[in-house]
Amino acid sequence: MPSAARRTALALAATLAGPAFWAARAAWGLPTALGASRREVRAYAAGSPQFSGGRFHNRLSTPALPPASAQRGLLRQMHEERHTGLPARPVPLGRPELPARADELAVTWFGHSSALLEVDGRRVLVDPVWGERVSPSPLVGPTRLHPVPLPLEELPQVDAVLVSHDHYDHLDLPTVRSLVRTQNAPFVVPLGLGAHLRGWGVPEERVIELDWNGAVEVAGLTLTCTEARHFSGRFLTRDTTLWASWVIAGPRRRVFFGGDTGYTPAFAAIGALLGPFDLTLLPIGAYNDAWQYVHMTPEEAVRAHGDLGGGLLVPVHWATFNLAFHRWAEPVQRVCAAAQRSEVRVAVPRPGERVDVLAPPPPTDWWSVVGSLADEPGERDDAGVGSSVVARAASWLTARRQAD
Repeated sequence: MPSAARRTALALAATLAGPAFWAARAAWGLPTALGASRREVRAYAAGSPQFSGGRFHNRLSTPALPPASAQRGLLRQMHEERHTGLPARPVPLGRPELPARADELAVTWFGHSSALLEVDGRRVLVDPVWGERVSPSPLVGPTRLHPVPLPLEELPQVDAVLVSHDHYDHLDLPTVRSLVRTQNAPFVVPLGLGAHLRGWGVPEERVIELDWNGAVEVAGLTLTCTEARHFSGRFLTRDTTLWASWVIAGPRRRVFFGGDTGYTPAFAAIGALLGPFDLTLLPIGAYNDAWQYVHMTPEEAVRAHGDLGGGLLVPVHWATFNLAFHRWAEPVQRVCAAAQRSEVRVAVPRPGERVDVLAPPPPTDWWSVVGSLADEPGERDDAGVGSSVVARAASWLTARRQAD
């Protein structure tokens, strides 16, 4: 019969085993997901005018963190309002209807910043993120609020994959590895980001890195890396890789993809030099006073659209991940109101819905029915994790029924 000391030791081991197992799972694959080291990136970055002192810089002064006086309030907000951005009901999905041949100008939005562009008969995939969680860990970090509308394996062959920067909600390791297997297109990325891709198994010949104002021709399209006002980093080290917006120009049609950015006067310069644009995809979500320099508000997105000489505005960077402290539906409500005041044409597709930019559908308000959990009667801003689980489970069931 075991001694009392041995029983105590066994009990202690059993108690610690659960947390230790969870911690091991949470850290599984962490070094790979974090990407390339500063040393690995530096060789590709050192010649850039944007690179000095071992890091990339915005052309405008851009504080990456709030002032010390605001940090306490931000930490309190993270604790008290972390569930504010949840949808109240399942997010409806569109059924992607992708033609056998790419059209003259169309966009299929898959949620957040992931979209498939059709420009002059070519296809360009931007910021593809098909993962369940935007985090280096499989167990910790923001999870999807709706399912992916289409399995990655069912995407048609694309001509290029564009990435705006290396944050987890724009550059996803599992998605990259899947695209290496299922696609043949090159990855066109800002400077330094190629080091991540090479470390994840992307062949050298499929990696094209550009600095701001650099351009490359792919399949008859001119892809130009343009300025953005943001930052980069996949862990504690920041700004070792460049961030960017992108211009996709064909013989007849032009598209601007903002990626993730704060408002900058550079938009007017881009519009004057490379515009006007038939379509702009601009970020409208994850804004907060503490991040005013690196994330646009919806009203600033409408202003940027005007600076760029945009035709149709399709808002992105919202709806899919809870990354800020505003209500789930607030970004699209505000961007539609601002667009109406400025007489800007807007299309807001459901995740998975395709928009023919030359004949866009009439505006349909589908987001008000979904609503924001924080606005529901009896719900508090700090509604429990269980509510988010229920909302996501309902979204998955709804998507399954739509697919059947």
